Amino acid sequence: MSFTGFWIAQRAAAVSMIDVMVYRAEGRTVLDGLDLYAMRATQVGLPTTYPPFAALLFTPLTLLGVPEMRTLATAGNLLLLVAFVQLSLRLTFRAAVRPGTALWVAAAAVWCEPVWTTLRYGQINLLIGVAVLWDLTRRDGHRWAGVGIGLATAVKLTPALFAVMLLITGLLRFREAGWNPWLRKTATAVGAFLAATLASAVVLPYDTRRFWTDIVFRADRAGPVEAAANQSLRGVLARVLHTTDPAQWWLPVAAVVTVAGLAVSVTAVRRGRTAEATVACAATALLVSPISWSHHWVWCLPVVLLLVAHGRAGWAAVTGTGFCSYALWRVPRGTAERLELDQDRTQMMLTALYPALALGLLVYLSGAGRKDRVSAGRPVAKEVTAPGRPTRAEEPASRHTPYLGVPRRWRRSRSA
Repeated sequence: MSFTGFWIAQRAAAVSMIDVMVYRAEGRTVLDGLDLYAMRATQVGLPTTYPPFAALLFTPLTLLGVPEMRTLATAGNLLLLVAFVQLSLRLTFRAAVRPGTALWVAAAAVWCEPVWTTLRYGQINLLIGVAVLWDLTRRDGHRWAGVGIGLATAVKLTPALFAVMLLITGLLRFREAGWNPWLRKTATAVGAFLAATLASAVVLPYDTRRFWTDIVFRADRAGPVEAAANQSLRGVLARVLHTTDPAQWWLPVAAVVTVAGLAVSVTAVRRGRTAEATVACAATALLVSPISWSHHWVWCLPVVLLLVAHGRAGWAAVTGTGFCSYALWRVPRGTAERLELDQDRTQMMLTALYPALALGLLVYLSGAGRKDRVSAGRPVAKEVTAPGRPTRAEEPASRHTPYLGVPRRWRRSRSA
């Protein structure tokens, strides 16, 4: 019912699905042998911003008419949403989850702003998220773990921070135990990225050279940095400082947040908390990226689920409400008039909501890590039980769950 209502609402709103139109134009440009980064698509003249490998993947879109392409993009994104939720549940609750649970969660999540806007524009954020989470939910030693991150980075550069997290973790583990699964995942991710990039260079040598020597450094091609929809630290600073070039402040702030976010992520993964490491790394990547449009923040879904898994229902409700509020669209906007450069304090707060929630998440996860270290150093009191009754440590493993606050109907042992 929710998906049906969503489909009707999207049609009633006459959504443009403008980004999938750009993707189709990129595929057409490749097939016609034209200059990929000179292309301008749709009535507003949007340029190509992704690496050439993405354009190669978009070529099949040229086989479809526009109505069929829009229908396929919407249906495909809804399926990807269910897959993304399923992987997020597996990641955060560390247990097999019934498919029906993912459907119920996805039916609610489809109305949150990042997901709605992803489908409104026909974006690929859910595809990127599924590729990354597929890697990070594989068992240690899985042959293909890392391929998803590598290919996602070849399509869109932001996921590269996950490979950096894997690399740092692997190098720290290497000092203790030599070659390890984290280094293996890193090597696989790098290999997949290089294979995709080299394939692009063979097919599109001029476009590949131009992207990696010029376009990659021109983040403003994606749109005005001060736009309200830019939910990165750079966008927040541009609006707060009333400038289109906040680099003097953004670069040091981004460097500090990157180091801090990676520290939280690596600490979590070394303690076996892959879910915490994943959401911390995703939040960090979105914060420090030059442009993080609101639809990039589909990572709010595993964030909310992680807070639920931690038993933080109140914080989960606040975070979920923030991402469902559409607050950033409640301020004056205008590319030509540069209206976002004249925001007052209330408007600045509304358009800094996602970065504020992400920074709060990093602070919370860093605090959780300190509590773990304190708990690890405390002596464990011996539990006294009645004669013949097993102690808690001796009880069957099925009596315990890895997190507090997990609804019993969502839990099932891996052997089930």
